[in-house]
Amino acid sequence: MARPQPPPWVHAAFLLCFLSLGGAIEIPMDLSQPPTITKQSVKDHIVDPRDNILIECEAKGNPAPSFHWTRNSRFFNVAKDPRVSMRRRSGTLVIDFRSGGRPEEYEGEYQCFARNKFGTALSNRIRLQVSKSPLWPKENLDPVVVQEGAPLTLQCNPPPGLPSPVIFWMSSAMEPITQDKRVSQGHNGDLYFSNVMVQDMQTDYSCNARFHFTHTIQQKNPFTLKVLTNHPYNDSSLRNHPDMYSARGVAERTPTFMYPLGTASSQMVLRGMDLLLECIASGVPTPDIAWYKKGGDLPSHKAKFENFNKALRITNVSEEDSGEYFCLASNKMGSIRHTISVRVKAAPYWLDEPKNLILAPGEDGRLVCRANGNPKPTVQWMVNGEPLQSAPPNPNREVAGDTIIFRDTQISSRAVYQCNTSNEHGYLLANAFVSVLDVPPRMLSPRNQLIRVILYNRTRLDCPFFGSPIPTLRWFKNGQGSNLDGGNYHVYENGSLEIKMIRKEDQGIYTCVATNILGKAENQVRLEVKDPTRIYRMPEDQVVKRGTTVQLECRVKHDPSLKLTVSWMKDDEPLYIGNRMKKEDDSLTIFGVAERDQGSYTCVASTELDQDLAKAYLTVLADQTTPTNRLAALPKGRPDRPRDLELTDLAERSVRLTWIPGDDNNSPITDYVVQFEEDQFQPGVWHDHSKFPGSVNSAVLQLSPYVNYQFRVIAVNEVGSSHPSLPSERYRTSGAPPESNPGDVKGEGTRKNNMEITWTPMNATSAFGPNLRYIVKWRRRETRESWNNVTVWGSRYVVGPTPVYVPYEIRVQAENDFGKGPEPETVIGYSGEDYPRAAPTDVKVRVLNSTAISLQWNRVYSDTVQGQLREYRAYYWRESSLLKSLWVSQKRQQAGFPGDRLRGVVSRLFPYSNYKLEMVVVNGRGDGPRSETKEFTTPEGVPSAPRRFRVRQPSLQTISLEWDHPEHPNGILTGYSLRYLAFNGTKLGKQIVENFSPNQTKFTVQRADPVSRYRFTLSARTQVGSGEAVTEESPASPNEATPTAAYTNNQTDIATQGWFIGLMCAIALLVLILLIVCFIKRSRGGKYPVREKKDVPLGPEDPKEEDGSFDYSDEDNKPLQGSQTSLDGTIKQQESDDSLVDYGEGGEGQFNEDGSFIGQYTVKKDKEETEGNESSEATSPVNAIYSLA
Repeated sequence: MARPQPPPWVHAAFLLCFLSLGGAIEIPMDLSQPPTITKQSVKDHIVDPRDNILIECEAKGNPAPSFHWTRNSRFFNVAKDPRVSMRRRSGTLVIDFRSGGRPEEYEGEYQCFARNKFGTALSNRIRLQVSKSPLWPKENLDPVVVQEGAPLTLQCNPPPGLPSPVIFWMSSAMEPITQDKRVSQGHNGDLYFSNVMVQDMQTDYSCNARFHFTHTIQQKNPFTLKVLTNHPYNDSSLRNHPDMYSARGVAERTPTFMYPLGTASSQMVLRGMDLLLECIASGVPTPDIAWYKKGGDLPSHKAKFENFNKALRITNVSEEDSGEYFCLASNKMGSIRHTISVRVKAAPYWLDEPKNLILAPGEDGRLVCRANGNPKPTVQWMVNGEPLQSAPPNPNREVAGDTIIFRDTQISSRAVYQCNTSNEHGYLLANAFVSVLDVPPRMLSPRNQLIRVILYNRTRLDCPFFGSPIPTLRWFKNGQGSNLDGGNYHVYENGSLEIKMIRKEDQGIYTCVATNILGKAENQVRLEVKDPTRIYRMPEDQVVKRGTTVQLECRVKHDPSLKLTVSWMKDDEPLYIGNRMKKEDDSLTIFGVAERDQGSYTCVASTELDQDLAKAYLTVLADQTTPTNRLAALPKGRPDRPRDLELTDLAERSVRLTWIPGDDNNSPITDYVVQFEEDQFQPGVWHDHSKFPGSVNSAVLQLSPYVNYQFRVIAVNEVGSSHPSLPSERYRTSGAPPESNPGDVKGEGTRKNNMEITWTPMNATSAFGPNLRYIVKWRRRETRESWNNVTVWGSRYVVGPTPVYVPYEIRVQAENDFGKGPEPETVIGYSGEDYPRAAPTDVKVRVLNSTAISLQWNRVYSDTVQGQLREYRAYYWRESSLLKSLWVSQKRQQAGFPGDRLRGVVSRLFPYSNYKLEMVVVNGRGDGPRSETKEFTTPEGVPSAPRRFRVRQPSLQTISLEWDHPEHPNGILTGYSLRYLAFNGTKLGKQIVENFSPNQTKFTVQRADPVSRYRFTLSARTQVGSGEAVTEESPASPNEATPTAAYTNNQTDIATQGWFIGLMCAIALLVLILLIVCFIKRSRGGKYPVREKKDVPLGPEDPKEEDGSFDYSDEDNKPLQGSQTSLDGTIKQQESDDSLVDYGEGGEGQFNEDGSFIGQYTVKKDKEETEGNESSEATSPVNAIYSLA
């Protein structure tokens, strides 16, 4: 989709306008004015002894100021010292040591004075110190002998440096010491062992100090440990023991504090600084540390735990952070606590910093210097660098504490005043000049500017001017007509003209006229309105095969007077047009598409005023048989986190962030996301700041004023995002007046005599300074009375008492200690509503049908609504039914008709009922009085469905039906209609219709056959017609199988097919014949001859012999144990094909006590005889059934 972007000049115009709206008053440099300090070194100025010393001091004024310095409050003669020089047209001191000299000789407190004939401005008192990185004293350290389990402190005692060095511990082999909750470094640089273990002997311990200016690291001679133990270290069974201390014979101990000592201590911290509390304890096992604040909770939004919970850091301390904190050290042997009393003091900080005062002769004015601190700071006024008490008296000047009041000022009153507020923790010094000028209006911008804007955009025409007294400014269009203000135009207090939405008719020449008592000045701006640039045929997402040709369309419509440029980007980076690509005015063609061409393509159509974007994604299908390269076969992962973040090029509104990329883990990094966190409004919450391509590792970040920034970087590849980098150091930008105002301003009444003004508060990046507050203004819209105003620190203000529901004009303007935001827009709000005073009149009801009516009424007068008319509302209820015996609910119902309507329809009524109806007017407060009650009757309707329709099947011949009367008859019942039909699978019978009297609630159906089921549909009737029907089916018989999916999907019922019926009958007849045969054979019994010669087979046709025959059937006709009985009662062999007739009567087989056979026969038949027996089995009924199957 296209994403239009505002043109660059729009941002520039807004920036200029915001600066002119919120900045301090500036005098054009060609006019006479006292000096103003524009640049100076920091108060505590630490320099590198290897470089020349530079102490900055620059100022402006007319005439150009001259400079001189004091050192330690005495005049510093620059000309007498050959090493010291002052830059031309500047007060910056340069102390050169190329020809020798010691920088330490120039340490001290310096102050710069910038002077011209109208006054003298002062810099801060700059304390110059030379960085020091002294060497570590030589010392021989004996081995430290300690018992295993005992606590130990290795002291660092670094040499005092300026600034203090950074301390860290390493081994002599330059390997970092692993730290955990048992072994850690304290804030003082010492290394603490809560308990020593034998493995601590494996390395030595050396303290290192890194000095900032010299970038050198000094290393102390290493400590070596000798741990006395009851068990050798290489006893792996003890080393891995779950309770290692007791296994190694180390006695368990309750915690004791190693730092700080004792049970209580105190600490002082300055407001705005970081508070660091530390507790390090010994004990066996290693104690855990927890932090608490007496009488309250820790400030979660700015409290951080460090050093394995041994340190508590509270950032940006304020007075409410004072109190008692305690740390609790505990292990399984017990716990102890240490209480730290924290006192928060404050160096002076501005509440109201004095600002330059520009007056015309005879005007009044004042300089205000308000600051706070702890202890309360004292205020000292100076004029031109001298105490005010020793200055010549001025009858037009009056000092009232922190305020100087000027009355009837004259040209001679010009001077530079200094306000110095100080306490024991620091000072603040501010310069503010009083300039008395008599200047007619003058324009400060070039004449006859040409401004080109895009149709339907918002723009501001700026007209910077100056004059004393401050002129008034008006705007005119095309040299005629009245002053432009209101409607589509809005004039700000600084004179800028805003056009809220540019139209074609707004094109023309605009004239701004500045007027004061000394004259007037004017300037003209020519405004040209241009058509927007639009992509009307966008590129589309495409999926193509590798090696083919693809074309991406991009057709653009633009203003013909503007030069159009169409460019392409791939994956949000400028696209290089190689020899495989062809770029035309309205398309991009790629020949021989390769896998590397896959990605997002963005068409950028731009002019010098605006641009439009359209994006499409190209997917390239790779050849599956193509072998991948070696890198593609490697496993891909998310990138490692970036590291070593560094801030450089520090400016008021920007900073350069540089980082070292982490490993991409075989997937190239595509993007870097820079996030920021600020510690004032939402500490600990990270926000996205900007996004950069994966090919860069340094970027300039645009910043907002008065934000204490901290940055981190996240790397992104196609697999995912890395873990965030470690945060950068913090950088606070200087403050400025707000450049915007709060949004979503509303004015609504919460009571009938008030109006609550609310808005969305501004966040940290838009506050731009301390003590963000809001100037709330309001006035009645109709009366155009003077503005009421109040300053609010929250996000709401209640105005009262007010008349009922009247419109107000509302403005909410942001302000901080640096000044006010731009002139706010006017929003229309309304005071609270009261209940309406009148009801609708002449209400008419017309019945439409049995369930609906139409309403018509006369509207009420607008002044009786007393609020915003939400709707006309009808309240109606069912008084009774025309059926005398029917109980009805008289619950009130309502129907609303939004807006100023005169008619409506009420539906979903009950037929055959008496209703009553009233109407009211509804506003935001509620209902007004009710109208005259109207009565109406709904006609008869169709009934609802009969209730509790039950279908039972008491026998296979009948089906019983029962039902109850409908819940809502909706009229006089005239009877019931029953429709039913038989069905068998998908076959349906003929539908039968029965009609019953209104009193009949039972019916019995005689079934035509026992197989089919029945479907019944029952409805009730009134004179209007049949009502809602209810349908039920007869229950299925218990032995009726549920048809399978395949069966139900078949169009033909298999049970009705002739071939299937014939097959079933044939099978049934065959089974019957077999059963008869088996019964006959079973009733005859069986005698089987036993042959004495095994070589003579027993044939099935042999006659019975009286001598030597064996009667096989017994009294109960029971088979032998372990045999199987066939259908005719014969025995079928399991393990052997041999029969008892194959064995002699000698009976060497084994039998149980009960006579059953348990063993194998001693004499077996020949194979041929066995086969003969098997062939004879084919004539048995069982084999006959098997052969049939």
